[in-house]
Amino acid sequence: MIKASVYMICMNEQRHIRRALEAVKDFDEIVIVDSGSFDETVQIAKEYTDKVIYKKWEGEGIQKAYALAQCTNKWVLNIDADEEVTPELKIEIIELMKQDEYGALDIPFHEYSLGKICHDKVRKNTHIRFFKKENARYTNMGVHAQVEIFDTKIKRSKGTIHHFSDKFIHELVMKNNNYSTLRAEQKAGKKNKSLFLKLLFIYPLTFFKSYFLRRSFYDGKKGFITANINAFYAFMKEAKLYELENFKGKQ
Repeated sequence: MIKASVYMICMNEQRHIRRALEAVKDFDEIVIVDSGSFDETVQIAKEYTDKVIYKKWEGEGIQKAYALAQCTNKWVLNIDADEEVTPELKIEIIELMKQDEYGALDIPFHEYSLGKICHDKVRKNTHIRFFKKENARYTNMGVHAQVEIFDTKIKRSKGTIHHFSDKFIHELVMKNNNYSTLRAEQKAGKKNKSLFLKLLFIYPLTFFKSYFLRRSFYDGKKGFITANINAFYAFMKEAKLYELENFKGKQ
């Protein structure tokens, strides 16, 4: 048994959640915060833990901060329902806990998208997902909340987390449509202004970053498609910020 807590926020994840929980069933504690699933998500979760808690959705950061607060162990691991911890990463986690030199792991993510695993030469995103509870806090309460680590050292792991991205393009586009609205609202709340130069260049710059700098071209047609989806998401955030500045309350 790995003496650490796993916490997850979710809603309607019956397609993925069993795979995610199977990979961490040897952890001491699993905390699931569900925001109102109406599929089989909760029933599946209860097969792995008795700590399945309902909390009305208030934003990713608030949900994750609440889930973290329910964990009782010194060390915690955060995963999403569409993610899978690899055996190699679990070995690193155990070793990190024994040595106690570092207080957090920055973990590479191996992406699956459009039904295929990304080429190994595609640059992996990393996220801090394993850490000491006392050295962590959520400061961004909005979309894509990231945990902030303080008063400890962070180690880059060799083991990875597999991320099973949305299988179908229409699902990814719908998610990006919702997220771009939320991000535009965040920007407006911070008094960010819509700039024509950003509207003009954000699409090609994001495409270049995704396709060339992150080396998505190794994925062939799939890489070209995902790079364009990423670029359009970035453009939509700026377009919706413009919309909020000029048409809010006029619909």
